[in-house]
Amino acid sequence: MQKFGELICKNKRKILLIMLILLIPSIIGMKATRINYDILVYLPEDIETVEGQNILSEEFNMGAFSMILVEDMQTKDILKLEEKIKKVDNVQKVVSMADVLGTSIPTEMLPEEIQQKVYKDNTTIILVTYKEAISSDTTMQTVEQLRKITDEHCKISGMTATLLDTRELSNSEIAIYVVIAVILCLIVLEIVLDSYIAPIILLLNIGIAILYNMGTNIFLGEISYITKAISAVLQLGVTMDFAIFLYHSYQHELENVADANKAMSIAISKTFSSVFGSSLTTIAGFLALCSMNLTLGKDIGLVMAKGVLFGVISVVTILPSMILQFNGLIQKTKHKEILPKFNKIKEFNVKHYVVIVIIFVIILPIAFWGYKNTNVYYKLDSSLPDTLESISANNALKDKFGLVSQEMILINKDISNDNINKMTNEIEQLEGIDFVLSYSKLSQLGIPEQMIPQEIMQTFKSDNYQMILVNSKYEIATNELNSQIEKVNEIVKRYDKEAIVVGEGPLMKDLVQISDHDFNSVNTVSILIIFIIMAIVLKSISLPVILICVIEVAIFINMGIPYYTNLEIPFIASIVIGTIQLGATIDYAILITTKYIENRKQNMERKEAAKNALGTSINSIIVSGLCFFGATFGVGAYSKIEMIGSLCTLMSRGALISVVTVLMALPAFLILFDKIILKTTIGIKNK
Repeated sequence: MQKFGELICKNKRKILLIMLILLIPSIIGMKATRINYDILVYLPEDIETVEGQNILSEEFNMGAFSMILVEDMQTKDILKLEEKIKKVDNVQKVVSMADVLGTSIPTEMLPEEIQQKVYKDNTTIILVTYKEAISSDTTMQTVEQLRKITDEHCKISGMTATLLDTRELSNSEIAIYVVIAVILCLIVLEIVLDSYIAPIILLLNIGIAILYNMGTNIFLGEISYITKAISAVLQLGVTMDFAIFLYHSYQHELENVADANKAMSIAISKTFSSVFGSSLTTIAGFLALCSMNLTLGKDIGLVMAKGVLFGVISVVTILPSMILQFNGLIQKTKHKEILPKFNKIKEFNVKHYVVIVIIFVIILPIAFWGYKNTNVYYKLDSSLPDTLESISANNALKDKFGLVSQEMILINKDISNDNINKMTNEIEQLEGIDFVLSYSKLSQLGIPEQMIPQEIMQTFKSDNYQMILVNSKYEIATNELNSQIEKVNEIVKRYDKEAIVVGEGPLMKDLVQISDHDFNSVNTVSILIIFIIMAIVLKSISLPVILICVIEVAIFINMGIPYYTNLEIPFIASIVIGTIQLGATIDYAILITTKYIENRKQNMERKEAAKNALGTSINSIIVSGLCFFGATFGVGAYSKIEMIGSLCTLMSRGALISVVTVLMALPAFLILFDKIILKTTIGIKNK
């Protein structure tokens, strides 16, 4: 690696020129990468509800739909509005009771059961179906156009409208996330480094690595808005310590070597060997997310693993070139380090290691109980502000018409009307069912078949299926609705084994089940992968167990806090945060452990070895933890999208908890299990 370092130093200006040129395709790639705002598209393609959504699109040309609430408009004006809506590209059908009644039949002639669901307090509903899928760019553009066509008397509800608002809110916030993260990291770096200019250079280096990472996302096709929102700040947080290590190593070598290029080549060599091993566990933690059945994990995992790799490459190529180029300025702006040395902590920890172990054992069951019982929510729009137009429309639908959760039953078109009526009657008897509407039910409600327009008839029947609408009083993603959907499924399958219950409710039910499985599997996979890597790196069986246990307790504490503070967190945070925290902060524990082993190899007594390892590592760990905290804390506090805010809050808090746990508990456990460590670690003489 020494020759590699010399090569970098020799070609520093060429590297900086290449770096600038590569920024052009990176920025183009970043702009061209499609962003997906619908988490439900990450469900596996082979589950029944997703297949049902495909049938809706292919058989009924209903890729998605919206319900438009129209207030204080006469029937003739509603019909005119419908004509305007029909002219918009991607609109498939436009249906309302105005199509049935026309301008001559009063609303009062409708059966009361229908009146309550389509007309109330001078407000009626227009159903608009789209040809393309819920989250397609075309459908989102269509909803944008409909918002321009409709006026202040209209509100557009539905998943697409919610995704559109999510996009607008996310896009308005992302630049602010980066600014906040940079400012807080800059403050931390100005405190912990000995130069006013060095922090800016380190941040520029990480910024370039982030742009490369975001630009190469174009090869993935698309990424989720969650990945886009957190990847930059998370990459900043987990790779900054690589840059700090190189800078400190370079400054240390300058004390012994007069030539800056020579000092840097040695620093590159030392940094690469240390950072490579450290980055492996972080990359492994992120790649473990790819094991999730919900492919959002793969989305986040691949982008972040790639980001860490770019971070390592930039730290040993671009950063040395930048530091050497601006070396004079760095030296001129030197100042005394403000961060204290924390010498008293190492004395205290080693002296009271037994008490620390006892406290650790007492905290463990309390933290684990909170971790296992923290409440999570799955309803996607719960993470958005109520002031958004789509959320306001969804709430109005619920409050005024009782339209809380709508499902659709797709059943063979050849099933007789008698059987359909029997089935719908059974479903109507279920607790929490508001109404069931089928083609055959319209005539039962007193609407003659000749009054029903062909367009409405086509809404209920296709070449192979007939569709039945079901409205539930239960909220989406609740235990009550999930249980109700299971009962509806049981009834439907008795009449047609191939029938499918589709809609947001059934999709969310599958999301809940898949997420529960992923919660356990992804943590197991990440622990197993990181255990194997550490066993190879540390040449020990016992040390990986100790290190993982220490970080896992930090994760239990972090995830248990919402339970004891009575807070609900988004489901995706509960799945990924453990893996992210383990992969990103296990390096803190590895640093102390590596130095402890080296000290024991040099015949240092166990307490002295722990004290020395802690003393020489404490500042690096605190700096790394503070950078991780700074990069994510501000975003968590600022973001109005709770899905993103909660993730960043958990990451920032997790970084600090991991720092405290590693500094306090790990030395105590190294001392306590010293005999076992000596017997199960290759290369240490048995003391």
